Amino acid sequence: MLSAYDADSHKRWRRGLVAAIPEWQWTTLGLPPRYFSWRVRGNSLSWGRGEALATLRQPWDLLVTTSMTDLASLRGLVPELGRVPTVVYFHENQFDYPRSEEAVQSVEPQLLNIYTALCGDLLLFNSEYNRSTLLEGAEGLLHKLPDQVPRGICREIADKSRILPVPLEATAFAGAGRAIDGSTQRPTFAWNHRWEYGFDGVPSEDTLIISWAARWEYDKGADKLLQILEGLKRKQVKFLLNMIGQSFRNSPSEFATIKRRFADHLLVVGYVESAELYRETLRHSHVVLSTAIHEFQGLSVMEAVALGCCPVVPDGLAYPEYYRKEHRYSGVSGAVDRLKKLAGYLAEGKALPRIDMNEYSWEELGVEYRKALTEIVNVS
Repeated sequence: MLSAYDADSHKRWRRGLVAAIPEWQWTTLGLPPRYFSWRVRGNSLSWGRGEALATLRQPWDLLVTTSMTDLASLRGLVPELGRVPTVVYFHENQFDYPRSEEAVQSVEPQLLNIYTALCGDLLLFNSEYNRSTLLEGAEGLLHKLPDQVPRGICREIADKSRILPVPLEATAFAGAGRAIDGSTQRPTFAWNHRWEYGFDGVPSEDTLIISWAARWEYDKGADKLLQILEGLKRKQVKFLLNMIGQSFRNSPSEFATIKRRFADHLLVVGYVESAELYRETLRHSHVVLSTAIHEFQGLSVMEAVALGCCPVVPDGLAYPEYYRKEHRYSGVSGAVDRLKKLAGYLAEGKALPRIDMNEYSWEELGVEYRKALTEIVNVS
């Protein structure tokens, strides 16, 4: 198992896969998720001429990599890998990735996506949106190249690809009345990890508790979140917000604006280090809201929905594959209207809609992963 840019979501996936097929003997190599441009271009050098070389030269039955792996170069540096059946997992692609103003524009990551896809024997994508945007983007890029571009490249990639989402761990399905270890005793939840400058009262039964859980980065729609909060305030919707996620030095300024202007509506703010406390926060929220402008699956939203939150997500990206129309919104006003309607449910004493996410558990999808990986080994 090679994870060339071992970000949190990649770690969750690879650990889940290893746990789902425990009788296989797994060896995992991972590289830190930093210095993106160097990592995606240099991972083959780091592994192919580094301490991992002896490991890579062993007679493997199967190679599983993430799409960040520079598979073409790695197979050139370690010829033994050229004979190993290889599965590539695409958590994302570089063709549908919004760039920040500071990002250096380069086609290098996109070409690496193409080369790695061509080298893999089986390509797994977490959503059809991910696969289709890669194929469309690759087609467009290949048309721009001046000459000597073979035909059928995108067809070759499409023919050996299929959709398998990143599954959810069992912890996402532990109900509010039962502890994760299966016992019926659990500590009483309290909002005692709330932001010290925020709402300090006791949330009433008719207050809509919204959780927004994502990295505090430009592609997660901080401007849209601010506009939605302004709309809720104008329409006098009774709400509180958990604005959860890891912040960075260059996080969009809208997050600071929200903390300043909506302090009396904020419960939990920032990164929740404890995984159990994070899940408990979601279990005691009514809604999970996404304002993302880029999402290939939306694992944090899926986890929140599995924990009992009602989704309010954009009508685009990968979301239509996972959520019905009534859970999606178009534009800021649509999100405000949807949230106001859900707040009305609480005011009337009605339960909010819930979605059964069991089909996305490792228990269910692990069987599909095992089947896919076993078939590629047997065919090869």
